[in-house]
Amino acid sequence: MAERALVIVKTGSAEAMVRERRGDFEAWIEERTDFGAREIAVVDVGAGGALPEPSAVAGAVVTGSAAFVSEREPWSVRTGAWLARLVAASVPVLGICYGHQLLAQALGGRVGKNPRGREIGTVRVDVSAAQRIADPLLGGLPGTIDVQATHLESVLELPPGARLLGSNEADPHQACAYGSRAWGVQFHPEFDGDVMRGYLAARAELLRAEGLDADRLGREVRESPHGALVLRRFSEIVRAS
Repeated sequence: MAERALVIVKTGSAEAMVRERRGDFEAWIEERTDFGAREIAVVDVGAGGALPEPSAVAGAVVTGSAAFVSEREPWSVRTGAWLARLVAASVPVLGICYGHQLLAQALGGRVGKNPRGREIGTVRVDVSAAQRIADPLLGGLPGTIDVQATHLESVLELPPGARLLGSNEADPHQACAYGSRAWGVQFHPEFDGDVMRGYLAARAELLRAEGLDADRLGREVRESPHGALVLRRFSEIVRAS
């Protein structure tokens, strides 16, 4: 591992039909940061990968997963405890989807099935007016951003001291911050429109069985430059830390 690497904590893999054509979460994250391959360490925690000591971590990005945080798998609980150590040490952390939920749970929040049902496709997230000015990650973004999302579980209760940054009708906790250098986003800033359409195609039968219009969702996919900007900003925060 490179000295003080950007650690991508791999908690799962993308849909197979998307992965075969476009690669996996870690590749998309790397593309949207300014870190080169030699500066990044990918740790597959689901496969038993060992997490480094916080002193060896410049920053951490936690990926999405098809697993459920609420099931508290041993590897997931272990990773959550490690994330809490990073936050305590003021190491920059960005949790994405599963990573967002895991970070919230590790810090005392509650995660479970989203009572509003599945959220999938290009979605709009309202960013808090106050935080648009003050927050290092989301500050300066428009009041409404377009991003890609796919999830069944959500953060149902934020941990003590969390700052809510973004929400929408499908999930009131789309983005939040902890301390000065840790964030969670329920959406996928590493997804582009092509990846989102791939997910909708892969899950079309399941979506129809749930009463969702997979074809309409596919037509409504839009590109999401705000997602890419979030990852670039996070990499700048890591560089400056």
